[in-house]
Amino acid sequence: MMKRIYTFIFIAITLMSCDDFLVLNPKDRLSQADFFKTPAHFDTALFGIYGELQRIHSGQLIYFTELATDNATISFSSPTTAEDECNRVAFTATNSFTNALWKSCFNIVSRSNVVLLKVGEADLSEEDTKQITGETLFLRAYAYFVMVRLYGDVPLLEDVVFTSPDQIKDYEMTRNPTSEVYDLIERDLIRSSDNLLTIGNIGKSRASVGAAKTLLGKVFLTQGKYTESAAIFNEVINGNNDYSLSSDYGALFSAGNDEYEESIFEVNYLSGNIGEGSRMGTMITPEFINLAVNGLSGSGRMTPTDNILDFYEAGDLRRDVSVLDSVLTVDNVYDPTNAGLKFFDVTTGISNDSGVNHTLLRFADVLLSLAEAQNENGNTDDALANINLVRTRAGLGDLAGLSQAETRLALENERRAEFFLEGHRWFDLVRTNRAQTVLNAFFTSIGSSDSVEDFELLLPIPFSETTISPELTQNPGY
Repeated sequence: MMKRIYTFIFIAITLMSCDDFLVLNPKDRLSQADFFKTPAHFDTALFGIYGELQRIHSGQLIYFTELATDNATISFSSPTTAEDECNRVAFTATNSFTNALWKSCFNIVSRSNVVLLKVGEADLSEEDTKQITGETLFLRAYAYFVMVRLYGDVPLLEDVVFTSPDQIKDYEMTRNPTSEVYDLIERDLIRSSDNLLTIGNIGKSRASVGAAKTLLGKVFLTQGKYTESAAIFNEVINGNNDYSLSSDYGALFSAGNDEYEESIFEVNYLSGNIGEGSRMGTMITPEFINLAVNGLSGSGRMTPTDNILDFYEAGDLRRDVSVLDSVLTVDNVYDPTNAGLKFFDVTTGISNDSGVNHTLLRFADVLLSLAEAQNENGNTDDALANINLVRTRAGLGDLAGLSQAETRLALENERRAEFFLEGHRWFDLVRTNRAQTVLNAFFTSIGSSDSVEDFELLLPIPFSETTISPELTQNPGY
């Protein structure tokens, strides 16, 4: 029964049940009976959950949200089958990224359930209990928000904690409707925002009330709940969080980007510490081992398309700090190969080890998401005012006098320029029902016979999971 999911659920179990799983009590480590007693113990458990976000955003999710769109393509000479499938939007149930993402998301869910159970049993202060609960609910909601948008119906394991292998084996893993998944996400984020502290108390690499409300606004927006979405985004803007647009757009994606005023929630990466660095900079640069930047190399696994290079408006300050049409080699020669600049940490001298944080939620997203909700509610002038705040930072002129339909397209274009390579493009196109129109036109423009079919708007459930657990049905078309 779902052994690949339950492998990591079992790991969480072993932190809980000393009677069933622990016979010896080594003197050099904590036993389960001694764990989940102090705030430091819960911090350790939470850091393990946050660690899954590092994996998700440094080599899993980006394949679906950027490579599968008109933003990126493969320039690597020998891509894997899984990479080629993402590039062509021709997913199969054996795709390794699909399997890895599914596992990481359920890892977050299962570990979160353990923490939520144990925090209720621990003798902690009210403040510690609320903060731990709020962070954990945010993380579980985030994992489910990723899954429901990519897989559709998914198993809900709300408050499910296994205390023996037999319980794991006997548990019937079935998929719940997306409506029920969204209900859980909303409940988790509302409870989370009621419990969490403001940014000033904890920093931006941990969930705050601003992060919970921002994510909730995006959840409402994705479901077409525009009134609720606009209301919660206005709470973020008018709250005591002191968020604002950073004056230096490029600095948001360069070394030292911790805790900028624009950041609402970010995933921490640390170079020079095995397993803590990001791969993003290497993935978005060409397949060269002789780049003229500290001896770094690129992989070419996700380089910008010519389409995105030609997309930016004249004078857009975001272009030259986001993408290049050639790279300089150690031979002092410019090779005409496209390269991404975001998250490329030139200070380390080590490939696949970027210390640039990945900002998952930032203030520009709040403004543009609020604009989308306002426009759909018929408040197009207000929407344009928020779009123009972002455009002004980019060095562009204001938009005015657009219809609702024209503003929808303006928002699509603005979000593409603003969030290039940040993992938004696929979600934006699917949310607005534009994925097939835009991506099929892109494939035609490059002479490709590939296309996005209706069923390909969702990923397949991993083959390994449906094989082990027949009740876990596959998405149609796969």
